[in-house]
Amino acid sequence: MTSSTTCCPKVGATVTARWSNPSRPRGSIVGRDDRGNRLDVPRDDRPALVRRPAYDPEMFGNFAEGFARFMGTARFLAYMTVLIIVWLLWNAPFGPDRYRWDEYPFIFLTLMLSLQASYAAPLILLAQNRQEARDRVSQDQDRETTARAQFDMEFLAREVAGLRHGMGEVATRDFLRSELRTLLNDLADQARSGEPTTGAPGAEGLRPP
Repeated sequence: MTSSTTCCPKVGATVTARWSNPSRPRGSIVGRDDRGNRLDVPRDDRPALVRRPAYDPEMFGNFAEGFARFMGTARFLAYMTVLIIVWLLWNAPFGPDRYRWDEYPFIFLTLMLSLQASYAAPLILLAQNRQEARDRVSQDQDRETTARAQFDMEFLAREVAGLRHGMGEVATRDFLRSELRTLLNDLADQARSGEPTTGAPGAEGLRPP
């Protein structure tokens, strides 16, 4: 005896997962606007804590080059020498007591010179870097110009060689003179011998029948 059971659909409430959102269909991708509300997604629109100062690199580079160029002149050396001498004489023991601001051992003067050196070194290095960049660009341009000139010279050399090869196959003046002289001699010999002068030069004359 065979028995069969009838399959019937399940009854009861539908189980909903805890992580699913009823307002969003399952399997949808998290949008960019929803990332700010999630804790497992880092925010990419975080403002910078400290803003970087904005400046014009070209203007700053020109200032550095001008400063380095001025420091390499005799005028700057004379100004610094006069300033140090006046500073030492003014703050020396035999100077005015009331208006001294940097007495011996001249700590403030040492600090000023150290500060000047600390700022001068980076500015000089910056000017040197800019000069090296310009020299590199100039060398590249010179290299391209040299290569172009060499290419032009090779082209002209090939053209001159072609012209020489072509001129070698052209009859020269001496060759024409020698051929004309030979032709005249042949005509003179034929005239003396009484042979007809018709026909090609140097060939046997054709006698009439």
